[in-house]
Amino acid sequence: MSANTPSDWTPNHTFDDGNLAAERGTRLVMLITALTMVVEIVAGWWFNSMALLADGWHMSSHALAIGLSALAYAAARRYADDPRFAFGTWKIEILAGFASAIFLIGVAAAMLFGSFERLLAPQEIRFAEAITVAVIGLIVNIVCAMILNRAGQHGHEHHGHAHHDPQAHADTHGHHHRSHDHHDHHHDLNLRAAYLHVIVDAATSVLAIVALLGGMLYGWNWLDPVMGIVGAVLVARWSQGLIRDTARVLLDREMDHPVVAEIRHALATHPCWPVAPHIIDLHVWRVGRNRFAVIIGVLSDDRAITPTAVKRALAPHEELIHVSVEVNRPTDVA
Repeated sequence: MSANTPSDWTPNHTFDDGNLAAERGTRLVMLITALTMVVEIVAGWWFNSMALLADGWHMSSHALAIGLSALAYAAARRYADDPRFAFGTWKIEILAGFASAIFLIGVAAAMLFGSFERLLAPQEIRFAEAITVAVIGLIVNIVCAMILNRAGQHGHEHHGHAHHDPQAHADTHGHHHRSHDHHDHHHDLNLRAAYLHVIVDAATSVLAIVALLGGMLYGWNWLDPVMGIVGAVLVARWSQGLIRDTARVLLDREMDHPVVAEIRHALATHPCWPVAPHIIDLHVWRVGRNRFAVIIGVLSDDRAITPTAVKRALAPHEELIHVSVEVNRPTDVA
């Protein structure tokens, strides 16, 4: 005989203060980035600086990507109560983060193309004016990074107060549980994508300044496109990690997450069961920043092991917000 029971959990669609702070931060940064982008593109064309032009055009991509991040927060908030989203709208943010990472790959490719073009056909650069605008761009990037960092801290503080009964943690191997919870409970990949675009902007501004100074002081005009190539490599490396992390969530590749081992440990060491049930089926996937849905099937001839008992054993793990359990008896599978 088998029994199946879903949890009585319903998706928590509340768009919390942390999301609102991130939305406001990304929207403000998008406006600042777009304005600076226009200034740098015009100045780079006027002063004939590849590094400055590259910084400006790359900023246009970043303005678009950061705008996408802000749009994702707005869409997640707008559809938060839409019942068609079975597990809420959080993955809209993840999808935006993935798209931003793809934008970064395009930025890197454009940087490489433009830099190699300038290596083959060097042009005169008006260094003093270009350096001035590059410094302004760097200052703007630093301000934007501070805005996004503050938005991230606001979300961290908000989520940090949303814990359940601390005694529930003590009832299980709480140290390990809390360690990974602290690590990724506040892991906002959409905000990270926007932040990465700002950091890329700042890095390319620094490289532009170094290249322009080298050209002005030592006549190293070749340094301008070389720094563009260096920047392209850095952008590609940074975007790789963001693509990996967002794709893992979108593809539900979570079976190597520490929470899976904790589920197995909780059932294997529960003190009320003389013989632990045998797990014959287990599926875990992420439905929030540190929220998981679980489908689990166990085999046991102990009548005390019921779907309700299994769910009770997993209850201290507050990140498991939707648990479906099927208990099979040996006679059912013989």
